[in-house]
Amino acid sequence: MSDLTHFLNGEMTAGTSGRFTDIFNPATGEVQYRAPLASASETDKAIADAAAAQPQWAAMNPQRRARVMMAMVGLINRDMDKLAEALSREHGKTLPDAKGDLQRGLEVIEFCIGAPHLLKGEYSDSVGPGIDLYSMRQPLGVVAAIMPFNFPAMMPLWHVGPALVCGNAVVLKPSERDPSVPLMLAELFVEAGLPKGCFQVVNGDKEAVDTLLDSEIIQGVSFVGSTPIAQYIYSRATASGKRAQCFGGAKNHLIVMPDADMDQAADALVGSGYGAAGERCMAVSVAVPVGEETADRLIEKLIPRIEKLKVGPYTAGNDVDFGPVVTKAAKDRILGLINRGVEEGAELVVDNRDFKLQGYEDGFFVGPHLFDRVTPDMDIYKEEIFGPVLSTVRAGSYEEALSLAFDHEYGNGTAIFTRDGDAARDFASRINIGMVGINVPIPVPLAYHTFGGWKKSMFGDLNQHGPDSFRFYTRTKTVTARWPSGIKEGGEFNFKAMD
Repeated sequence: MSDLTHFLNGEMTAGTSGRFTDIFNPATGEVQYRAPLASASETDKAIADAAAAQPQWAAMNPQRRARVMMAMVGLINRDMDKLAEALSREHGKTLPDAKGDLQRGLEVIEFCIGAPHLLKGEYSDSVGPGIDLYSMRQPLGVVAAIMPFNFPAMMPLWHVGPALVCGNAVVLKPSERDPSVPLMLAELFVEAGLPKGCFQVVNGDKEAVDTLLDSEIIQGVSFVGSTPIAQYIYSRATASGKRAQCFGGAKNHLIVMPDADMDQAADALVGSGYGAAGERCMAVSVAVPVGEETADRLIEKLIPRIEKLKVGPYTAGNDVDFGPVVTKAAKDRILGLINRGVEEGAELVVDNRDFKLQGYEDGFFVGPHLFDRVTPDMDIYKEEIFGPVLSTVRAGSYEEALSLAFDHEYGNGTAIFTRDGDAARDFASRINIGMVGINVPIPVPLAYHTFGGWKKSMFGDLNQHGPDSFRFYTRTKTVTARWPSGIKEGGEFNFKAMD
């Protein structure tokens, strides 16, 4: 069994702390290899080396930095199959899902090619006698990205790409559950022309994270993960004067109106609720049919679709709808919440608690589950399950359905399925959630818009990718300039006045 490394100063570098964490194959439950856990001193050294490399990169004009992003697009496409296989092997998601993970990250790198335009400042001439006023956007310096396990390619690319093209150096702390793809991407950035040291990958746990948060060199921190950790990181980072954007949990509702196309709504719920085994912050985990008749029709459509879902290892190819969850602890937590839902009185209409996959009995597989008659006081409604579990909460009216999403502590995404334009416009206008879908179940904006939730799903002022990412990773400097005039009355130029 081999060990993974860090990526420091352009090279794969063995850890020196003597501490490691096991990296599992979620399909088999077996340990594939180990990843080093960096000490505080290792992390500090990575930060210092990034700071030494950053000025050279920042001094490069934006067009040349954008060319690195352009080269990166070609390299990711070249290595797509290899990257996807490594991602699936560690995370467990199917190969099509893994390629989707990479593709959504790639789209942000493509957006970063427009950096020369996005980094332009503003200019006002003659704001006073001989006085001009202009602004410029300059990099923060060294920033940290602390990324989650569920999108090990997309999330690093969403943050590292904009941070780098703005002229910063980045220290990335990937998830300790699936760090191979971030390490591979770091190698590709160097191949694309990024100066060595500008992108450091430090594998680690809380010791590395706290070192990043407390470092006086780190100027900005990006985080994606659970809400309790997002709150912790935001509080600690901002307390030390850092800029921070921290994205937390979600509980995404999909409201089904009586006039909705029920087949379309059912297909949307199955795809968004069970894809990637439900391990995504934009998964729809709550269906809200309006009216008893609507609920009965929806459940009737959902059950056969869910029962046909195929669960298996990524090596099974396109015959599998979703794979295992990432760890045994995740599996145990999901099954515990399902049992609690039954104890609390919810109706488990699709029950796969005893699911076992022949030949993969030790894998971390969880079959698809569907609850009906869930109520807002139940834990399965309040908590983010992060697994292949869909809860149905029956609403008596549109206003009751709206209030469910409105009152929940999370505000990442939501959707409404309806043929009524007035209802859709009202919903989009009134709901207090960051991303809204109208007959779209997973309303993830494209790379040139921004991604981010409200309420306890997001801490900070600026969102991920799009124009907000360029604002987050730069500071605005405003210059007021006055030059003595050499023009005499009558228009004759006085050279002596300029001596």
